[in-house]
Amino acid sequence: MTEPVRQPEVQPSASDMRLVITASSMGTVFEWYDFFIYGTLAPLIGKAFFPGDNPTLQLLLVWAGFAVGFGFRPLGAILFGYFGDKLGRKYTFLVTVTLMGIATAGVGLVPSAASIGLAAPAIVILLRILQGLALGGEYGGAAIYVAEHASPGRRGFYTGFIQASVVGGFVLSVAVVAACQIAIPADTYTAWGWRLPFVLSIVLLGISLWMRLKLSESPVFIAMKEEGEISGNPFVESLSYPGNKKRIFVALFGVTGILTTIWYTAFFSALSFLTGPMRVHALTAQTVIGISALISMGFYVLVGQWSDRVGRKKPLVLGALLTLVLLFPLFWGLGALANPGLSASAKDAPVLVSGPDCHTDPFAELFGRKQSACGNLLETLTAGGIPYTVHDAQGLDLSIGGHPVALDPTWQGDKVARKKGVEAALVAHGFDLSQQKPHLGALLGIGLLLVALGGLSALTYGSVAALLTEMFPSQIRYSSMSIPYHIGAGYLGGFLPLIASYINARTGDAYAGLWYTWAVVAFGVVVAIWGIRGGPPREFSDDAA
Repeated sequence: MTEPVRQPEVQPSASDMRLVITASSMGTVFEWYDFFIYGTLAPLIGKAFFPGDNPTLQLLLVWAGFAVGFGFRPLGAILFGYFGDKLGRKYTFLVTVTLMGIATAGVGLVPSAASIGLAAPAIVILLRILQGLALGGEYGGAAIYVAEHASPGRRGFYTGFIQASVVGGFVLSVAVVAACQIAIPADTYTAWGWRLPFVLSIVLLGISLWMRLKLSESPVFIAMKEEGEISGNPFVESLSYPGNKKRIFVALFGVTGILTTIWYTAFFSALSFLTGPMRVHALTAQTVIGISALISMGFYVLVGQWSDRVGRKKPLVLGALLTLVLLFPLFWGLGALANPGLSASAKDAPVLVSGPDCHTDPFAELFGRKQSACGNLLETLTAGGIPYTVHDAQGLDLSIGGHPVALDPTWQGDKVARKKGVEAALVAHGFDLSQQKPHLGALLGIGLLLVALGGLSALTYGSVAALLTEMFPSQIRYSSMSIPYHIGAGYLGGFLPLIASYINARTGDAYAGLWYTWAVVAFGVVVAIWGIRGGPPREFSDDAA
């Protein structure tokens, strides 16, 4: 069995640490900006690359493309984890940030499906795959690089900046999109202006490379190289090192499963929830969630610093338990403040749909299946964010507030007519289907709830880079922590928008998709309590799980 390499005796100076944190953090901000810009611009991407007259299917296809990038993150973790453990931390994440920047700019340059047909979505998916591969190597490299420069007593604080940088990438993506919307006329922005945030990636790539080229190699990797302790095959050794299978399992479900589902729910699901079923004006929603995320960035550093005193386990478990209690109430509060008229109308004039084969099939159009008349009606209600109740019956009926709605026979084959007819009936019974611009008090309330969601994310994420670094031996650390992290983030988190949207589409309940997050976190907290060692921070040792 190979002995873990000791921490170098000579620690970096304060000025060296500032450079390490700044360069690593800014590179992480830019790289996550590249990845998140796709999700931030999901509606326009759908129209450009996944055309169709079914808005629910269009959104699901966009989120499927989003998930594909995440699906390739584990492969990127294996590939770049191997190079990071064999060749060094610094040069590996220089490669990953370059690949990410080129792939992101490429998305902004792909012609629309109207111009080149199915080649457009195919190219976009290919570029998403390259982004996923790059990101699979980025987080582990940046987190380990900073952690290996820090002593255990300051490791949580220093690596907290890396965790905050992930949120910074989201904030930057929202800010750039909002700026483009303000600066570019609406028609121009919809036509091609939305591509500018993607092309901007080239500028960010140049800045990131300039900063990271100033860095030297990790002192831990240098010490391993000098002592001849470089791993022969990091991937194989990650699976064969004594006790590592348990550590990987815990890192996957008890750490990453928790943090990634909470993170994407707090930011992406919240943004999609506000602009979708709650009908909040896109720029308004992006502004309030961007400001809230910016405020919450400080929490990640504070939690990391707190973990230097109380250990890595306590903040993560506390955040997970609080999420199980507060997740649904926080989103109910968002809905009540963002669109109070919707919930009031749904209560005063409940929508009831009765009929045979009364369920939706969101992918029916994609696979050439015919949806029932009742399914078509439910799809229209779901796309509009309208809550409804379904009863099985022989004939198809729609009632609003107990009043029957005449169903036009042409609605079965004409989606536009069906949408107009259903919306007219809803408006006639008191539903406000206009775009919402909440008043200042409501926006402040929404912001506070979003900050609370950000706080839950910070509790479960702020100390994670330090935690994962201390869980694994240094010779195989890049591979060992990157593989479970990116499997969890790639599949449990990356597929969250798609899975949650599908659950919402199937049930017609805008809150139903939250059960996915709740279930993953519930399982994860059991694993975390069982598998993460408690007590003060300390270096990896073979006698600790």
